[in-house]
Amino acid sequence: MRILLIEDEVKTVRIIQQGLEEQQYEVDVAYDGPMGFQLASRHPYSLIITDIILPGFNGLELCKKLREAQIATPVLMLTALGTTDDKIVGLDAGADDYLAKPFEFRELVARIRALTRRGSAPLQTTNVLKIADLEMDLDMKSVTRGGKTIPLTAKEFGLLEYFIRHQGRVISKVELAEKIWDVTFDTGTNVIEVYVNFLRKKIDKDFTVKLLHTHIGMGYVLKVIN
Repeated sequence: MRILLIEDEVKTVRIIQQGLEEQQYEVDVAYDGPMGFQLASRHPYSLIITDIILPGFNGLELCKKLREAQIATPVLMLTALGTTDDKIVGLDAGADDYLAKPFEFRELVARIRALTRRGSAPLQTTNVLKIADLEMDLDMKSVTRGGKTIPLTAKEFGLLEYFIRHQGRVISKVELAEKIWDVTFDTGTNVIEVYVNFLRKKIDKDFTVKLLHTHIGMGYVLKVIN
């Protein structure tokens, strides 16, 4: 598995690179935004890990450029800025996960596994999942609703896929944390709510029939309400 690490602190690069290589990952390194974007554009990485504060242009700009270039590689942002607002800004830029410094290396590895792992055996054999006029093509990694293309980040795509595969069932935050983020649910974070809101805006905002619904105190359900 090949990972692109974009970080300008040499000491941090050495620690992360050595640790990941000991975990059998291949690691390419870029020390600024432009070089990171260039490498990400040329090579099919399994994951991009980037700091926010970078020379050239920062990690937020990098992430936006990647998404504008239709590069859907999962992005994990590392930063010393750890407030909820900082996380929302990073996720809104197109990042798939966010890890505040300082962090334990095993937590970094857990995030990497969650972002790069392949799901368990599918519950449907078709490569196109549907609900109402929304279609998800698993081969093309594309989503459309009413014929309109809906751009999603890798994490949003995974979240929607899980909802579609379990449509009609209320799914708790605990289950989403375990199945999508591969972590134990932390009641002190609102990352799941943030992602669900991002997804809801993209698949429901411009359409009369709403598909993604909140059951207060219970979770979320994807279904058509007649």
